[in-house]
Amino acid sequence: VLVSAMRIITKAVYPQDARGLRKSANLYFGLSIAMMFICLVCFNLVDRLPVIQYYKDLKLQAVQSEEDEEKNEKDTHCMSSWGSNLYYIVGRVKWYGIGILLIYVVTLSIFPGYITEDVHSELLKDWYSILLIAAYNVFDLVGKSLTAVYVIQNARIAVGASVARLLFYPLFLACLHGPKFFRTEIPVTLLTCLLGLTNGYFTSVLMILAPKVVHIQQAEAAGIVLVLFLVIGLAVGSVVAWFWVI
Repeated sequence: VLVSAMRIITKAVYPQDARGLRKSANLYFGLSIAMMFICLVCFNLVDRLPVIQYYKDLKLQAVQSEEDEEKNEKDTHCMSSWGSNLYYIVGRVKWYGIGILLIYVVTLSIFPGYITEDVHSELLKDWYSILLIAAYNVFDLVGKSLTAVYVIQNARIAVGASVARLLFYPLFLACLHGPKFFRTEIPVTLLTCLLGLTNGYFTSVLMILAPKVVHIQQAEAAGIVLVLFLVIGLAVGSVVAWFWVI
């Protein structure tokens, strides 16, 4: 969102020549460095929050209890136990992971490639793609923030909604080859906002729900498994995005 805001500001303020683009790039990288520093500071501060300490203590107690039960067992059994635990975690969170994978396959195959290359506006001209990207990022943030208000507790609904996002394909395709109205700014903008909103919300919901279906000492590993699904979704979505070009 911040980057999109900066792009709008720099495009409005700086001339679109080599000098203006250089100033925009310098501002972008300067802001990026500052944000990275702020994130590093916040990362170290978050670990000291009472809520984080509370859950770390819970995990430590659970791990200690498990170790007490297995302290007399052999190392070979421990290795097989580790493998079985990983298999158990993947089995428990696989549908959540598949939902996240589908979310990012759909999103990355449409955004930003389709948004920046395939749709055009005679009214907004080169501002069109910039505003669409900004709209997506804003609504993605709104979607992530909505989980602070309400989280769907039914995993089937959350995963089903992730599958239902496949409907974005025919809808965006209609914006390219459908009736004239669908090729105007309003439908494309609404679909882009909805794409961002559902991406942010359902990703957050699945990330919240999945670690709760395993034991607390396995929650961190479950999160890592989900991130693996997310990365695969990013990669597959980036490849699928080429079909819009083809």
